Amino acid sequence: MFILASQSPRRKQLMSFDISSDFIIDISHVDETYPSIMEPIEVVKFLAKKKGEPIHQKHPNDIVISADTIVVFNNEILGKPKDETDAFDILKKLSGNKHIVYTGYAIFKEDKLINNVVKSEVIFNSLSDEIIKDYIKTGSPMDKAGAYGYQDSDKRFPIVNKLIGSEKNVIGFPTDEIKKDIEKIISGR
Repeated sequence: MFILASQSPRRKQLMSFDISSDFIIDISHVDETYPSIMEPIEVVKFLAKKKGEPIHQKHPNDIVISADTIVVFNNEILGKPKDETDAFDILKKLSGNKHIVYTGYAIFKEDKLINNVVKSEVIFNSLSDEIIKDYIKTGSPMDKAGAYGYQDSDKRFPIVNKLIGSEKNVIGFPTDEIKKDIEKIISGR
């Protein structure tokens, strides 16, 4: 049995489409703080593992998958916005610039753990204040790292200019890499 340790609707959808439609969701409510000395790539690995550990303890014989996604701009981690003003400031900062998206994931099964990270680069279009404000009014930026959803970029909100790497990683669940690691954990390689 697969257990997804995430309440993200995007992860749930990608899990269902790309990995298995036969899974349950069990969410851990862990403190998502991390040591301030950690590099961004270590932060997502740490948080993904931290989110999955309590669920793995409840379901040790099942395959538990947890994940965490961050946006990094000029070595600064941009999490989910605190409010609309913060969302505006984040989007203004990213406007016309390149940033990195890291998704860390952890896969647990019995005494095995695979803890990996996928990196993608995203280049934003230059966004007017009006587009940013209209986008924030949709509410979509409020539950996303970096205050945007890659899947929201369209003619109405031309956010993303270019993606270098995995689209699913930027959405928050790099299923191609996760599937390979599930095969490894099942086969014991």
